[in-house]
Amino acid sequence: MRLAEMEAIMLNVGLAVFAGAIFFIIYDLAKKSNAGRFGTFILFFALGLGLAAFLIKTLVVEMIEGGGI
Repeated sequence: MRLAEMEAIMLNVGLAVFAGAIFFIIYDLAKKSNAGRFGTFILFFALGLGLAAFLIKTLVVEMIEGGGI
């Protein structure tokens, strides 16, 4: 396995771990602030948009560079 292949795999694993950590932080924030069902939804929607934008940007850059997905 080449170094570039290993880096690509570790990038995907790292992004998945990062996304999981972000969702856990949002959940913990909602739980500690007693946000309720609607407040929790708003927190996940608003803060999750930042994560979604980051992931979409990563995919778009990868597609533009010709690497495919």
